[in-house]
Amino acid sequence: MPGPNETDEPSDTRLSGTTYKVYRYMLKQSAPVGVSDVQKGTGLSSPSLAQYHIKKLLQMELVREEPGGYVVDRSVLAYIVRVRRVSVPVQSAYVVFFAVTMSFLLLFLRPGGISSLYFLALVINAVALGASVYELNKVLRSV
Repeated sequence: MPGPNETDEPSDTRLSGTTYKVYRYMLKQSAPVGVSDVQKGTGLSSPSLAQYHIKKLLQMELVREEPGGYVVDRSVLAYIVRVRRVSVPVQSAYVVFFAVTMSFLLLFLRPGGISSLYFLALVINAVALGASVYELNKVLRSV
């Protein structure tokens, strides 16, 4: 699991530049993509150039060929978990957790009057939820 100071940069040093761009494009797709899809989606000048980068990804065993095209087989981006063909940022679990606890505080643990301890719990939970949403947003923009 990546450490807290790591970024979403590729962990394999061979995965950089245009190959990384092709990998990220393929990672975002929900269905297998063909060579022409990769070319158009990444703005490459020719299908042979797209094929070259796909072959590099195949050699790295990051993608695999399926009947409908190519799909990402292994994720190397930090903070991203692949569930079948869906990429889920790890931070989404924190957002869900803090949203549920905030809802629980507001709906079930609400005292008759607002005590300082209850107010502190709400503030801490709201700050944690805000920080989690901010981090999730950063990951979603970078992928």
